Amino acid sequence: MNLEDTVRGAHTGELGTRFIGNDGSTVAEFRATRSETNGATAELEILRGDLAGLLVASTPDTEYLFGDHITALDDTGDRVVATFEHAAPREFELVIAADGIGSATRNLVFGAAAVIRPLGLFTGWFTIPRTSDDDDWWRWYNVRGGRTVTLRPDNHGTTRAALSFMSKEGGYERLPLEGQLELLKNKFAGTGWQADRVLAEMPKASDFYFEGVAQVRMARWSQGRIGVVGDAAYCASPVSGMGTSLALTGAYVLAGELAASTNHEAAFGQYERLMRPYVDQAQKLPPGVPGVANPRTPLGIAAFHAVLRIATIPLVSRITGGIFSPPADKIDLPDYGRLGGGD
Repeated sequence: MNLEDTVRGAHTGELGTRFIGNDGSTVAEFRATRSETNGATAELEILRGDLAGLLVASTPDTEYLFGDHITALDDTGDRVVATFEHAAPREFELVIAADGIGSATRNLVFGAAAVIRPLGLFTGWFTIPRTSDDDDWWRWYNVRGGRTVTLRPDNHGTTRAALSFMSKEGGYERLPLEGQLELLKNKFAGTGWQADRVLAEMPKASDFYFEGVAQVRMARWSQGRIGVVGDAAYCASPVSGMGTSLALTGAYVLAGELAASTNHEAAFGQYERLMRPYVDQAQKLPPGVPGVANPRTPLGIAAFHAVLRIATIPLVSRITGGIFSPPADKIDLPDYGRLGGGD
């Protein structure tokens, strides 16, 4: 897409990952890797909003309808009629749902066929002001009860905060905003390190987002002239480290197959044939994830920190291949070149 240099220019500047102890000291640190796959901090770290902005800017001939969404889809066989909440109905040759793990567009067509598999982890993300206490490291602080506070640098002069907790109960993501804020306040107040500072800034954040971390499993990714791609089709969860890779790779393969094929059925079939093994591999998380990085007891935190210290030893790191390696590291991609359109 000729965007590599632009993406590198929007790098967050994150130097690596530091795990923080109760006294605020560094338990273990892992510098950003030059590898495309290994390491908690990758060679390229870019904010999702920045990447989305770059993609929109690179497609000036594409029409975008912001502030609207699809409320109904009617596949007539040769076209799909889409009904919008605000805009007038329109006809399309194909509709591809790419609106995330909770995709309302996907649910209009596939409904219960899309299985959401919760991982028992809930996270609130938001931006807070950067202070002199912040640096260019991703800092990770564990609290007993399966709770974590993390702070990450960005390239906008602010700091990205996340509050996460493990829970066997579900449904927290359906709470109203005030309920989510109160939940996190009760979970993290007085837990040490930067928790109280983060909580004080949380209600002021304009970009607060809360979700239950989960995976999406689907037996098929298309029906008629309607398909799904990215998290809407095969979310592997943020803890996999594979979300952007799966989304961009899936979009590339689907677009390439649609351009190369004489009909959409064949293109959808080939897209799934190529992507399914990669997705299956990405969704096979290591044993104990995400609980292993979110221990519930002081002993569990101590054991986690001990493993991290050992993992910083160069010889151990080389033998194990890195404890932060994502579950899928490569896929053989066709070179579609400059192909013409199909149907």
